[in-house]
Amino acid sequence: MLAAIDVGTNSFHLVVARVLGDRAFDVLTQEKEMVRLGRGGGDMKVLADDAMDRGVAALARMKRIADATGAPVRAVATSAVREATNHDVFIRRARDEAGVELEVVSGTEEARLIHLGVLQALPVLERHVFLCDIGGGSTELLLGHRGSVRAARSLKLGAVRLTDRFFASGRADKASLEACRGFVRSLVWPFHREVEAHGFDVFVASSGTAEAVAAVAHAATGRALPRTFNGHVVTADEVHEVVERLVVAQNAARRTVLPGLDPKRADIALAGALVLEGVMDAFDVEDLTISGFALREGVLLDTLQRRQGGTTLHHLSDLARRSVQRLADQCDEEPAHSAHVARLALRLFDETARLHGLDPSCREYLEAGALLANVGLFVSHSQHHLHSYYLIRHSDRLAGLTDGEIEIVAQVARYHRKSAPKDRHPEFAALDPDDQHVVRALAGVLRIAIGLDRAHAGHVVDVLARATRSRLVIEAVAAPGADVGLELFAANERRQLLEEVVGRSVEVRVAG
Repeated sequence: MLAAIDVGTNSFHLVVARVLGDRAFDVLTQEKEMVRLGRGGGDMKVLADDAMDRGVAALARMKRIADATGAPVRAVATSAVREATNHDVFIRRARDEAGVELEVVSGTEEARLIHLGVLQALPVLERHVFLCDIGGGSTELLLGHRGSVRAARSLKLGAVRLTDRFFASGRADKASLEACRGFVRSLVWPFHREVEAHGFDVFVASSGTAEAVAAVAHAATGRALPRTFNGHVVTADEVHEVVERLVVAQNAARRTVLPGLDPKRADIALAGALVLEGVMDAFDVEDLTISGFALREGVLLDTLQRRQGGTTLHHLSDLARRSVQRLADQCDEEPAHSAHVARLALRLFDETARLHGLDPSCREYLEAGALLANVGLFVSHSQHHLHSYYLIRHSDRLAGLTDGEIEIVAQVARYHRKSAPKDRHPEFAALDPDDQHVVRALAGVLRIAIGLDRAHAGHVVDVLARATRSRLVIEAVAAPGADVGLELFAANERRQLLEEVVGRSVEVRVAG
């Protein structure tokens, strides 16, 4: 048994499923609550107190449902929590009051998980898929084929967000409609390069907005609504007609009686439909296919795959490793040097495991941080560690990592040189104590490893370590005939942070 909760900007969704195999599940029950977590926070910069109250109460109810079936819960939070400056308050309340640990995912990771869900709902594995998922706070666009992600982008275009921005009064006049359409077009257009490069065979839309548009379009035919819209096809002309009906209704009160539309979505339906219309117009999409599965089902499948691999939920999967390597290849001037440093760092991590006490999964964060430590050189040699942090933190290409994992990797890369982590650094101070220890320990190991390849020549081929109560001796194994004097000097110059972490003096010397 497994349960997944999608903590969205507009709605929370629970799905409880029975596991049938490594890649299959049978949905037993589903729950949905309209929470409006992202409402009233000023473009979702802050989660309002009443919204957090509603969210925690909804999570508690969903947790009780999952507990009744004996299903462990994995809860994933998206844009409203991801963007809020006070998200730590909500995460803490969810844990303490509802018993739910929230996993905040990046926009790219959200798109990947949605894609996994779609592949379980529609027979599109062999086709080139263009996926569009319109949520309350963001829209995820993805191009995929045979389960792999070719390109993905998360845009700040959501039904709740755009309603608050353009239709806060409840009315839709000509000026607000034109402004909203122009805003959608400006954010969607940059994805053209990826679409032109990869192309697509089928356009798939998931989420409540897509189903709401399909329901209104279907109701206009006079036929009864189907039990499910999964696999249902809606033409571009029908989408335009639905938008026109929503506009003619003028306000949310009149839209509540529009045939096919859920009255609870009446206030945000127009903004969501305008996003769907804008995406289809921008890419000349003639029709869309509805997917009944989305993020929550993708979370179930991802959890099954991780269990199959025998790893924890926090690991650097093959997908994540490929995305890390892709970013490194694009931005690192000397990827071979970074790869060698990563190998040395992992060896040192293993050799000092008893001292730093980190979970083995942290090896993967160290590997990613080492591979990406120098991507900031793409921007400037000066202060490149700070540029590395920014590029990693704001990259839209790191699939397979949660938002929290990306933050840890970014900070490990940021602290590979110059100042050690300090409480006065806002990003480091925002981490909880356990994650602060992870960053300090991994950065301490990485600094030594970087010193051991100071000449960028691979003179040090392996690392050994032995410890006493007061001292840690790191032995550098030199390549035959190599002079490692420069490497030993550089590594010893960088030992202070690791000394603080392990509580011992550190000496780096040549082995044997």
